[in-house]
Amino acid sequence: MNKLKELRIKNNYTYEDMAKMLKISKTYYYQLENYKRRLYYHMAIKIANIFNKKPDEIFLNDYLSLS
Repeated sequence: MNKLKELRIKNNYTYEDMAKMLKISKTYYYQLENYKRRLYYHMAIKIANIFNKKPDEIFLNDYLSLS
């Protein structure tokens, strides 16, 4: 389970909740969380802001494990 999914579940957010906060579709968010779509830096910042974290705190370890 990746850090983003852990944070989303811990905060009781659904895919739809996240999508609404990010102003994207639920499908788009699902694809981001499940590595089916590329995560751009501006979106990483928006997601990190929802959880009051820095993008590296959420995404760096997952990125390094995929490399």
